[in-house]
Amino acid sequence: MLPVVITVYKDKSFDFVIKTPPAAVQIMEAAKVKKGSGEPNRKKVASITWDQVKAIAEDKMQDLNAFTVDSAMKMVAGTARSMGVNVKGEAPF
Repeated sequence: MLPVVITVYKDKSFDFVIKTPPAAVQIMEAAKVKKGSGEPNRKKVASITWDQVKAIAEDKMQDLNAFTVDSAMKMVAGTARSMGVNVKGEAPF
């Protein structure tokens, strides 16, 4: 599943941009789980490392509204927490 932006112009020409997969999908692939937790605050389904978070953040950097990789990492880690996925280790920032 990839997000796509299609722009159609008056002269019937068009442009389309294929974006990167959603962060949630990349987190599930990194954690090797099929879905997130039904109760993310109580039941954790998996864990990932900060290196995996950094790789996802660097991949998603062009689609996120973040200026630095550190802020993008915080956004990806927040998505992971809301899915019930722990981020192991100490934050590198």
